[in-house]
Amino acid sequence: MSQLGDLGSGAGKGGGGGGSIREAGGSMGKMEAAKEEEYFYKKQREQLQKFREEQDKQKNLSSKDSK
Repeated sequence: MSQLGDLGSGAGKGGGGGGSIREAGGSMGKMEAAKEEEYFYKKQREQLQKFREEQDKQKNLSSKDSK
């Protein structure tokens, strides 16, 4: 569960409504909230993967320079 309460159950406590579907609540609001959570989870994983690749690249470059 999110710190904002039950996702998709209506307007949140943060002041923003989140859109008409999420404001309405119900199963459509929950489904929309789940899709949103999945989108940001995938985005975060992509960013983390790119970060790790860049770190590996930097590590390889620095080890070649020190030889």
